[in-house]
Amino acid sequence: MVRWSKVAPQLALIPAVLVTLTAFAGAVGWTIYLSFTNTKRFPDYALVGWKQYFRLFNDELWIRSIQNMVILGLGSLASIVLGFILAALIDKEVRGEGIFRTVFLYPLAVSLIVTGIVWRWLFNPSVGVENFFHSIGWNWLHFNWLASPGTVMNGIILASVWQSTGFFMALMLAGLKGINPEIWKAAKLDGVSFWRVYLEIIIPMMKLTFLTCVILLSIGVVKAYDIVVAMTNGGPGGSSFVPAYFAVNAYWQKENLGYASAAATIMLVITALLFAPFLLFVLFRRRNAT
Repeated sequence: MVRWSKVAPQLALIPAVLVTLTAFAGAVGWTIYLSFTNTKRFPDYALVGWKQYFRLFNDELWIRSIQNMVILGLGSLASIVLGFILAALIDKEVRGEGIFRTVFLYPLAVSLIVTGIVWRWLFNPSVGVENFFHSIGWNWLHFNWLASPGTVMNGIILASVWQSTGFFMALMLAGLKGINPEIWKAAKLDGVSFWRVYLEIIIPMMKLTFLTCVILLSIGVVKAYDIVVAMTNGGPGGSSFVPAYFAVNAYWQKENLGYASAAATIMLVITALLFAPFLLFVLFRRRNAT
């Protein structure tokens, strides 16, 4: 009976493991394999080597997608900075903390599609912010960022930061709550300024929280798709393409599954490279702890 109680949990996990191996690992392996084939609309399992990858990195639209991904990632770092500032303010237990927390977390409850549509309206010169300012006589102000290749990514970044800041604020707030309050008392007795406490003590103590936020943000940027579809649909003239949108477009518009699989495989490699530092950092901490 005791032996059965030890085996039962492992047996119960078998269906979940099989589903994971089939649906996740199997799908990933199948996608990687197709990236080495000349598959169009339907699978063609004859291998053609690195043809799709050579074609991919000679495609100006793919290079632009990678550049836009980097721009979106760097710009979206503002959401981590703002999240930390908001968390620091709320951590001081100001009056109405619950209201502020709800307001800042509200965008997180909105899907990226809805967020993109709302911000597309805001950027619309006929009904959005530009129309409002023109109605009060500020005709010199222009806010139609989505219509220009030079500013379209700024609009997407602004919408992304608005949507994700509350999430990072919640993570930062959890990290701040885990810091011993005696540190503040000791710093106050030693005459250490408010900003020095944060810069020299609090932020270094929260490096794992910051690293977690950066990794989560990076993965979100790599797979960014919904907000681009809702705001620009890749336009104008392909200037807002990102890797995920490129991969989907390669299949549905160009009907080239092998090409789309190559783009998806590169996204997988990028995600793995982003996640590797976090994994190594955690393993390093565990080894030092033992």
